[in-house]
Amino acid sequence: MKTQKTRDSLIRIGAELIAEQGYTATGINAVLTRAGVPKGSFYHYFSSKEDFGLAVIDAFAEEYDARLAVIFEDLSLSPLQRLRRYLEVGKADMASWDHCRGCLIGNLGQELSAHSERFRARLDQVFRGWEARLVECLEAARDAGELDAESELEALAGFIMAGWEGAILRAKTVKSLQPMECFERILFTHLLVPGQAKAS
Repeated sequence: MKTQKTRDSLIRIGAELIAEQGYTATGINAVLTRAGVPKGSFYHYFSSKEDFGLAVIDAFAEEYDARLAVIFEDLSLSPLQRLRRYLEVGKADMASWDHCRGCLIGNLGQELSAHSERFRARLDQVFRGWEARLVECLEAARDAGELDAESELEALAGFIMAGWEGAILRAKTVKSLQPMECFERILFTHLLVPGQAKAS
């Protein structure tokens, strides 16, 4: 029990440090020091730094998916209201971090996808899971008459995910929510309306 608690603590602190400064710049000793775990005991919990990084991704993905479930399974809101709520939560997160962290999965995708096939594959899997959530939401919106019946929902979900991740990155670089707000406005004004929701 104590071993699992310590491992969970290392993962949580590792996620914080990686979100702040990146995977490469996050040293094992820094994680151990912040967690109050004796130096040299890291390999009791993880076989390598890559194994640790993958554990951080898994823990973050599990926690974030639970947050997505709360948003996208809230039937008191219409499907597009749920999608707007998802974007609002993202903006609130960015503001609470003072525009410094962004999306952990997006950050790692930029940093590691070209250097590690294991990381690239796992990060892609996480993104695909998020896109699947968006597809389900857009299907519900189509069924509710909020989108056209012929809308290409998978392409639209991929566009939303890619655009939102880009807006998050831009918000970090300009230290402002403006890019995220701009993306949301264009999305709901020009794409997610009947008659204009087709993907090319």
